[in-house]
Amino acid sequence: QVQLVESGGGLVQPGGSLTLSCAASGSILGMNSMGWYRQTPGKQRVLVASILSSGRKIYPDSVKGRFTISRDNAKSTVYLQMASLKPEDTAVYYCNANWGLREVWGQGTLVTVSS
Repeated sequence: QVQLVESGGGLVQPGGSLTLSCAASGSILGMNSMGWYRQTPGKQRVLVASILSSGRKIYPDSVKGRFTISRDNAKSTVYLQMASLKPEDTAVYYCNANWGLREVWGQGTLVTVSS
């Protein structure tokens, strides 16, 4: 069973940058997609970035142009580079791997954007 471990969260100033990492215990090749989601207390978990097996990337309008998802197959790691961070980006960020019929979630990493 593939396990995902997120890291890189922390406190960052508004307008700053931060990069999150999601390390998989096994190869990420063969996955239908991998993505990053975020959630704050009292709100639903929402997609912030997704990368398909083809390499195509998908972003919602809320982060498009500011966030970049990428992967390193050799390291079995997916990254989320975040720039021009805003206070509303504050959330727990979760990594997700999807095979179509099943999915795995990471434990989450907290990102706080505050001056």
